[in-house]
Amino acid sequence: MYFEDIKLGDAVDIAPAVIEREKMLAFARLYDDRPIHTDEAFAKQTQFGALLAPGVMTFMSVWFQYLRQDFCGLEFVAGKSTKIEWHKPVYADDVLTGRAVVTALAEHGSRHGVVEITIDAWNQRGEHVLTDVTEAVVLRREPKQG
Repeated sequence: MYFEDIKLGDAVDIAPAVIEREKMLAFARLYDDRPIHTDEAFAKQTQFGALLAPGVMTFMSVWFQYLRQDFCGLEFVAGKSTKIEWHKPVYADDVLTGRAVVTALAEHGSRHGVVEITIDAWNQRGEHVLTDVTEAVVLRREPKQG
C-alpha cells in the first residue's frame, strides 16, 4: 500500500504464533545462549520456574504473522527503527496473538513516507507480553504530471 493509502488508526488482528519448544531451544542456542533459555535445570531454579523464550524470538514470531497482512505490502522500502518492550515472560508452547495499529504517519520527502506501527501481543492467558513500535519507510504515489 502506498503511504497515502494508509490511515492513522488502521488496525489488523494478528494470527496466533506458537512458541514451539524445539524451535525456541534451537533459536536460543544460535542467538541467545543464556542458561535461562537453554538449561532446564538452571531455569527451574529461577523466579520463572521454567525455560523462557528469547525475547527477540517472541517478537519475530509475532512479526512473522503480522507480515501476512502487512500495511505496507510491496511499497515497503526499508525499516527505519524498532523498539520492543517485554512485559511478561514467554514460555515454550505459549500461543501469542496480537494487534497492529498505525499510530503515526510522517512525510519523508517527495518519494517516501514513514509509517509507525505499534504491535501489542498477548499470551493464551490474556497477559500482555510485549509492545513493539516499528517505523517503516514506504513509497509515496508518483506525483501526477500536468
